[in-house]
Amino acid sequence: MTSPAPQDVPIGSEGIRLGPFMKFAGILDSGGDVKEAIIDGYVEVNGEVDRRRGRQLQVGDVVTFEGRSFRVHA
Repeated sequence: MTSPAPQDVPIGSEGIRLGPFMKFAGILDSGGDVKEAIIDGYVEVNGEVDRRRGRQLQVGDVVTFEGRSFRVHA
């Protein structure tokens, strides 16, 4: 079974940090939940676990959490 295509999330700029992107995209509601999910290694960026909330995302990057994927879109 293939995973569904990532959902595009328009951010209105060229870049955004991982933590704020997760809240903006509605992946998680609270900053505390975002911090915990990232630090605990539950978040992937472009297919690799990334534990940095401050990771700078660029247009085209794909964030995956609990089997759902979200692509940074300008």
